[in-house]
Amino acid sequence: MAATERITMTMRELDRFKVIQDVADGKLKPWRAAERLELTTRQVRRLVARLREHGPAGLVSGHRSKPGNRRLDPGAADRALSIIRDRYADFGPTLTCEKLWECHGIRLAKETVRKLMTEAGLWIPRRQRPPKVYQPRARRACLG
Repeated sequence: MAATERITMTMRELDRFKVIQDVADGKLKPWRAAERLELTTRQVRRLVARLREHGPAGLVSGHRSKPGNRRLDPGAADRALSIIRDRYADFGPTLTCEKLWECHGIRLAKETVRKLMTEAGLWIPRRQRPPKVYQPRARRACLG
């Protein structure tokens, strides 16, 4: 007896599966399915072919459980953070970002540097800083 494979689907993918299954079984016309799914009939035919070839797993998004294209390489982040700790610990994120690019050739976005510095405890966002306490001035004497 073959073990069944478990597939994770969103509710939208599950609805799409039911409609495409009806088209594959002949219960629903492709143009009607295209209207329901807000797709073209060509896309519906393509999905039916993928359902027949791969089963329900063919309708699941291919981007699921893959890392993002713009993710930061852990080695580059560690290298940048070590340089920041050594030389630029008292700089703000914007100036640190510029210095990393000018002096070390490490190209990172300002917000990426800000995130790295915040996680390392080198930078505290302005809203999280304690408020500055100022000494009130004495009132000036005047006539009247």
